[in-house]
Amino acid sequence: MSSDFSYATHTVRNRGYIAAPTQASIRESTLLIAGCGIGSSVAVAATRMGFEKFILADGDVVDAHNLNRQFYSFADVGKPKVKALESAIVAINPAASVTTVQAHLDAQNTRAVVAQSDLIVDTVDFLDLPAILRLHDEARAQHKPIVTALSVGFGALVWYFPSGSKTSLRTMLQADMDPLDGTASYAKVFSKFFGRLSGSMDTEVVDNVSEVIVRMRSGEPCPASQVVVGSFGIAALALSMIRDIYSGTPVPQAPTMVFHSFGTHRTEMIDVAVLSAPASPDLQPR
Repeated sequence: MSSDFSYATHTVRNRGYIAAPTQASIRESTLLIAGCGIGSSVAVAATRMGFEKFILADGDVVDAHNLNRQFYSFADVGKPKVKALESAIVAINPAASVTTVQAHLDAQNTRAVVAQSDLIVDTVDFLDLPAILRLHDEARAQHKPIVTALSVGFGALVWYFPSGSKTSLRTMLQADMDPLDGTASYAKVFSKFFGRLSGSMDTEVVDNVSEVIVRMRSGEPCPASQVVVGSFGIAALALSMIRDIYSGTPVPQAPTMVFHSFGTHRTEMIDVAVLSAPASPDLQPR
């Protein structure tokens, strides 16, 4: 077997599912993975589908508790996520071009990072609400399409903001931020936002997220549990939508989200714009 990497060989089994012009567009596009935790699943899947230009942005290191769902190995523990993920990408495609930003996205670096990209995958930890809003605002200002993905138990939630979209993440969350009188903490905003989605979520997701939010609102650090099925689900759902974006196939757009549950074997389109916030400020297990 030849040791020389061949892009044609790498993508030959995509034929019939990814047309040649779409494959060429994928190859030429620069994909920004903003958040390399759950985003590692999307990056690895994108590499296998034929993306070979990446910007990886994350300031965290790999922890042992990440290995249940993120695409790292035990040998990566302690390494910067962007460096470990870069290694995973070039192990699949040695010809890949990877730029790493070993920092959390902030007011100083977001604009420049977004400017280098063609498509953004937002998997920034929802604990950093200002960074997420800043990323979306900058993508909107620069007319860059952005795909946001969340792991929700044994399921995945993905929504797409095309360039020039009339809907932004900020406008989607505005109803949840407005009543908070300038005290828009993650726990308060996400509690209200997730409350609007809870009618579509699996019971175990509502139970787990409700417990996390209640504990966080009392000031206790409590990162949410996540499982590998959600990570794989994000990669599959996001890359399917991205293939459609590049092929010109219609894709559901925000405020409509695409939710798939492997726990209950269903797919649902959720229009956040028509959902009401819960009457209670705290979610309650069902």
